[in-house]
Amino acid sequence: QVHLVESRGGLVQAGGSLRLSCAASTSIFSINVRGWYRQAPGKQRELVATITDGGVTSYADSVKGRFTISLDNTKSAAFLYMDSLKPEDTAVYYCNAQGVILSTNEPLEVWGQGTLVTVTS
Repeated sequence: QVHLVESRGGLVQAGGSLRLSCAASTSIFSINVRGWYRQAPGKQRELVATITDGGVTSYADSVKGRFTISLDNTKSAAFLYMDSLKPEDTAVYYCNAQGVILSTNEPLEVWGQGTLVTVTS
């Protein structure tokens, strides 16, 4: 089994900061890419940031320069550091992991449960 457990989001004022974490619990899954997505009310889920197991990162234009994605030393946890938050960053944030099942080499994608981040003006 594969589980992604996200930290709790929260309520923050505009201009503030928040860190999200996503811990992966698995012994059968080799993760190649970790990512964060978000879904605002009435909108489609969108990509926020991704990081490969080699540390290559990419960001949505709307968060470049404000958000940072990273992995811990064991690469079992991914983090999203959010600075200079804006009301339009309000959304449910989901962590994501993509990789392969070790025994079969079949691709697998797993999602976290989602956590709400609310930014007030």
